[in-house]
Amino acid sequence: MTNNDTKPSDSLLSIDDAINDKCPWSGDSISADSLTMYKGYVVGFCNAGCKDKFEAAITLFEQQIS
Repeated sequence: MTNNDTKPSDSLLSIDDAINDKCPWSGDSISADSLTMYKGYVVGFCNAGCKDKFEAAITLFEQQIS
């Protein structure tokens, strides 16, 4: 993992830093309690379920290309 992939605590992330304003899964507005880091960017989701689905998908994808 590179430094850009290092994931800070989700509680330290700010909705103001999110690169999106709509959830990539649902299209709903993002929520401040459903943020994650991906490749150095804050990505927002509408709820924790969508965030968890994203994190599981990227983990599986990254395992396949490693």
